[in-house]
Parts: sequence; structure tokens; C-alpha cells
Amino acid sequence: MSELVRFGVSISNELLEKFDKLIKERNYTNRSEAFRDLIRQELIKKEWQEGEDIAGAITLIYDHHRKDLLNRITDIQHNFQKAIISTQHIHLDHNNCLEIVAVRGNPVEVKRLADMLTSIKGVKHGILSMSSTGESIG
Repeated sequence: MSELVRFGVSISNELLEKFDKLIKERNYTNRSEAFRDLIRQELIKKEWQEGEDIAGAITLIYDHHRKDLLNRITDIQHNFQKAIISTQHIHLDHNNCLEIVAVRGNPVEVKRLADMLTSIKGVKHGILSMSSTGESIG
């Protein structure tokens, strides 16, 4: 584990009160952990912007009765085999399915895959959750 460094931060009382309320709502045990998460989040955004190797998940909700929808989803996934680590298909009810696509690779390529999947007619909702491989953040 890396060495911890203490430093001071100047912040208005009003902003600190709002921050304390936020960290309490999110169940942080202290301000330091909340600050670390905020810094990590910004570093992850930077990785995506700079084209670093990233990891994430694409989540889709769709009606599996929709004609040819599953074939279209599968065809697109086959074209992005290098970026897809794994997929999980879950039957939510008689009509609706949840598909989770774990991805890793170039952020431009992953975003392109997510856009193609979420824009298919019949996909009710889709979202890309971006993260980091963890290698470049502490």
C-alpha cells in the first residue's frame, strides 16, 4: 500500500456543510474517503478522454419477443469480440430481459459498441457504465 499524505484544503463553510451532508447520505465513514473517490472518478474520466485502456459494463433492457432483436444484438457483439470480456443474459419476466456486457479496451471503441447496442430499435433502455482497469489510479 502506498504511503498516505496529509494536506489541507480551504473550502467555504457552506460548501463543506453540503459536502458533509452528501458523504453522510452516501455512508462514507470520513471526508478523506469521499475525497479519494472524487479524485479517482476524475482520473477515470481523464483515462476515457485520453484513450487509455478502460473497463466497464453496458446494461440493456429489452423485450425478447421483438422480432430479430436478439440476433441484431448478437451480430453487433460478434463484431466487437476484442472489447467484450463477458456477457450475462437475465430473464426479468415473460417479456423483458436484462443483458450485461462487460467490456475492456479503447474507450472510443467501447463507446461505439455501447451506442450501437443502445440504439437498436426494441432496446427499452441502455447505459454504459465506465470505469478503470485500476492500473493507473491508486
